[in-house]
Amino acid sequence: MSEEVVMPDMNQINACLDKIRPYIQQDGGDIELMGVDENAIVYVAFRGACAGCMMAAEDFSSGIKLLLMDEVPGIRDVLLIG
Repeated sequence: MSEEVVMPDMNQINACLDKIRPYIQQDGGDIELMGVDENAIVYVAFRGACAGCMMAAEDFSSGIKLLLMDEVPGIRDVLLIG
């Protein structure tokens, strides 16, 4: 018996990213929502200066991922793609 997937709301995801975005933009970067798959996994990508930054993965796993999963119901995981 499989567990029913509750899809996260795209507007909530974007609203959460909008909270984070000003801090990322201060360093010349940005974050973009790439999509959500059928398993409620969210895909995001860094843009600009953050795309090649060594700290980007750290910032993602210790902050952005946790915030999204905490604030948006239904998200099962958040993956950084690039």
